[in-house]
Amino acid sequence: MALPAAKKKDRFTYRDYLSWPEEERWEIIEGQAYSMSPAPSLKHQSIVSNLHIKLKTHPENKCYTGLAPTDVVLDEFNVVQPDVFIVCDRKKLQESHVAGAPEVVFEVVSPATELKDRREKRLLYERFGVQEYIILYPEREFVEIYRLEEGRYSAPEILNWDEELEIRTLGLKIPLWEIFEKEKPAPPEKEPSNDDQAS
Repeated sequence: MALPAAKKKDRFTYRDYLSWPEEERWEIIEGQAYSMSPAPSLKHQSIVSNLHIKLKTHPENKCYTGLAPTDVVLDEFNVVQPDVFIVCDRKKLQESHVAGAPEVVFEVVSPATELKDRREKRLLYERFGVQEYIILYPEREFVEIYRLEEGRYSAPEILNWDEELEIRTLGLKIPLWEIFEKEKPAPPEKEPSNDDQAS
């Protein structure tokens, strides 16, 4: 999609963003406009929905859980719409948007957004202090977790769909097979003990 009418500007701002047509979805990262079309796949949306419901209804989650399209305004030049996010500091919750960085952000990648999610957004969320940045891959069915350590993201932890995702900021775990809509993995077979072998 072409850039908005103000495309001759070097850097877009949140004020510019508010003037763009409501039926179009955009993000601004470091003043650059990124279109959020085409629409995501059904599998993408199922994962977003499953994740949101699981977090929203988890008895140990006392924070606000939101999902796109909700504007998260990090500063004048950075406005994003994470797929799912968690905000524990409720002072950041405004009537029309979130003002400041969530504690946890989840992005479900699609072919059109994977590079931006892994590069621009990773750097952005690191800079604004998002404690845990979690990327889900619908087709390959695995997850990358970036955790903030001394102001920088550590090397990502990789989880397969048949493992549990620990969200340390909230102190809870969620089974990824439920998010990816897979059969619950069978428990590993018990190794025979010495007593079993003796009998």
